[in-house]
Amino acid sequence: MQSATAFGLVRPCPARALLGPSPTRPLLPARPLRISAITTAAAATSSSRGGAVAARSLGLLPILPDRERRVRHVVCGAAGEAAGKTEEEGGLAKTLQLGALFGLWYLFNIYFNIYNKQVLKVFPYPINITTVQFAVGTVVALFMWITGIHRRPKISGAQLVAILPLAIVHTMGNLFTNMSLGKVAVSFTHTIKAMEPFFSVLLSAIFLGELPTVWVVLSLLPIVGGVALASLTEASFNWAGFWSAMASNVTFQSRNVLSKKLMVKKEESLDNINLFSIITVMSFFLLAPVAFLTEGIKITPTVLQSAGLNVKQVLTRSLIAALCFHAYQQVSYMILARVSPVTHSVGNCVKRVVVIVTSVLFFRTPVSPINSLGTAIALAGVFLYSQLKRLKPKPKAA
Repeated sequence: MQSATAFGLVRPCPARALLGPSPTRPLLPARPLRISAITTAAAATSSSRGGAVAARSLGLLPILPDRERRVRHVVCGAAGEAAGKTEEEGGLAKTLQLGALFGLWYLFNIYFNIYNKQVLKVFPYPINITTVQFAVGTVVALFMWITGIHRRPKISGAQLVAILPLAIVHTMGNLFTNMSLGKVAVSFTHTIKAMEPFFSVLLSAIFLGELPTVWVVLSLLPIVGGVALASLTEASFNWAGFWSAMASNVTFQSRNVLSKKLMVKKEESLDNINLFSIITVMSFFLLAPVAFLTEGIKITPTVLQSAGLNVKQVLTRSLIAALCFHAYQQVSYMILARVSPVTHSVGNCVKRVVVIVTSVLFFRTPVSPINSLGTAIALAGVFLYSQLKRLKPKPKAA
């Protein structure tokens, strides 16, 4: 290896006395400094905090004026503080945005359930109501695509065929939910719908071969027990409302199983919001003929007026419920794109609690202590289930 002198970094200097003469100290004999000693000392000191100062003193780095060094120190410190503040502000902004989305998710769901229940109490035609909700969702989706608010998806015929089963069970799930809401209290419908994890585990085991862990199975016991306890003491209980909510659980969880089994190939433009919008459009075209052939077209001003209903009130509430129905599901997908599925599941559990409490307060639903206990046990089981699902079984050692 060539020395520092060969590269012109250090100039050899003549031998000199290390210490000057002193009245009390004799002049020491001059000892020559070797270049290798200088470079070794510079390398050793440069790794420490004062390395730069030592290197400058040895002639390896230019010596900066004190004022310039202070300016550089202030500028670097200010830049570091600014970067830290920017990062903190960005994290705070994301947290506030996520909190706002959760708030909108809960708010839209509350308004949907309240207005939907008010309409179904005076207008007992759930197929018509569900068709209107899909129709409004279709208009919203088309508006977003035409105006460029959301990118229009590029989808093939094969993808539409694969999505069709999802649209069918999606249609049935929402229809059964509205049928249940028309027959029993909102709080009871959502208590029964807390059994979704039970059907998710059951259908996944049957059709996908995904066997749950022992802990997941045990977490289903309080869910089933809590729903049974709440059902036995429910003041608005009737079998039509109960089985409609159960059928809604089966169809919605079948949609999740089908989406895994069919594995619809997504293009870049076919994100979750576009997929949901396409399913909504398909659901409208699937259910509209059924509404025409079964209930007939009932939600018209003439029919509503002949039934002695406030036409403006019913139509306004139906429109608000439909808009909130589409909005809360859109926001749900936006949240899912920002958080993990487990966090989204916990948020959904909290949402169900909020909807049950607000509906009980708004409609003044009579609730007994045992009914409240059953609902609380079921929801606690759902929360426990969502936490246990995140635990992956450890692979067996070979």
